[in-house]
Formats: sequence, structure tokens, C-alpha cells
Amino acid sequence: MEQGRVDIEVLGGIGTITFGHPQSNSLPGNLLRKLADSITSLGEDERVRVIVLKSFGEKTLCAGASFDELVAISDAESGLHFFSGFALVINACRTVKKLIIGRVQGKAVGGGVGIAASVDYCFATTSASVKLSELAVGIGPFVVGPAVERKVGVSGMSELAIQATEWRSAEWAKQKGLYNEVFETNEALDDAITKLAHRLSQSNPEAMEELKKIFWEGTENWDQQLIERAKISGRLVLSPFTREAIHSFKSK
Repeated sequence: MEQGRVDIEVLGGIGTITFGHPQSNSLPGNLLRKLADSITSLGEDERVRVIVLKSFGEKTLCAGASFDELVAISDAESGLHFFSGFALVINACRTVKKLIIGRVQGKAVGGGVGIAASVDYCFATTSASVKLSELAVGIGPFVVGPAVERKVGVSGMSELAIQATEWRSAEWAKQKGLYNEVFETNEALDDAITKLAHRLSQSNPEAMEELKKIFWEGTENWDQQLIERAKISGRLVLSPFTREAIHSFKSK
């Protein structure tokens, strides 16, 4: 799994996507695009009635952007290309006709919080703290912002974005609406996911498709909006402040 991977499994009407990367499940650009394509693919697969989205490992859902790739960005075009990968994943979650269940078994940072916010029903463990660390390295959670704000509101989004070095607990995330249910153990987490996924796999696909449309009303402009947000991040990542901050983080 040196370069990261995205696995797909279809069983009993349930399509499961599992992603991972050796660096705490961080997401380089190629992995973001594979993840977006996998979500779209299962959304179009007639065997699938519900999608489960999760990552490998036990301690971290996703550490967000790949710092190696952030350091390598040399111009606005490559910056846009990288950050638009997160836009592709969020928009794939938004536009597929199937409901998506999220599994957050551990900490989520930056883009990982965006992924948790982009599923339709999110299960987590008590160790699944969240942090939007972007401002600490001189950028901001611009691309994931609309998805996170949609779940936790402007107040919650502001808190996460401004307190960029502080973790917020899984209980905080549940109270704000990011997580729907929180469990003490991974075993209890997986049991709940299995039960809900099985129940939804037996449900009327047309009814679930209509529900999905209602859940995401008002986001029709995200195809363009998230790319515009990616341009902001792509520009800011080139600033001297951000370059120095990223190098400092990498050296810790």
C-alpha cells in the first residue's frame, strides 16, 4: 500500500469502498481521484443499493492532504489540480443516487472531516476527534467548507476553521450533527453499520434516491463553487508563509 489504494467490494446489495495510505490515510491527488471514481462507479452499479465508505486501520479515518504533494506544488495550475481532487470526492458523494454510510473509526483531519461531512449517515467511535488544521499551515478549509458547514452550521464551521490547532471530540461532532451515532468500540461501530447497511439494501431504491435528492437540495452549484474554492487554496499554498509553515510541519 506504499502509494495508497482504494478497494471496492459488492456483496448483498452493499457496495463497500475502503481507502488507505501508509501516511495515516492521507490523500494524495491520485488517490482522491480513484476515490471519487469508485464512488461514482458504485453509484452506477445496478447491484448496489447502498454504499459504505471507510478507511483502513484503526486509529485514523484520514489525515487530510498529502504534505509531500503540498510541498511539490509549484504553480497555481498544479495547486488547483490537487485541491480539486477533494472537490471531486465531495461532489461524487453528493451526486450519486445511492445513500452513503460513513465509518469514522479514528481521528479525521482537514479533508477527512470533509469526507465525514459528505456521507449521508455517519457512524463514529469515541476516538474519532476532528480538526480543520488548514489555517495553521497558511491556507484554509475552503474546498471542504461547504460540506462541513452543511452539517455543523456556520458556528461549528467557524470554530473548527479558526481553532485550527485544536481537536474537537467525537461527542462535539455528534452534538453538532457531523456524526449521527458514536460508539465505544470498533466492534460496536461495525455491528451498527452492518445492520443499517443490510436494512437499506432491502429498502426501495427509488425512495432512497428521492430522499437523497431532498437531503442535498441547495447544493446544485457545488460543481462550480468547489472548484472556485480549490483555486483559492491553490493560490495560497504558493505563498512564502504557507511554504514555510508546511516545511515546518513536515519536519516535526
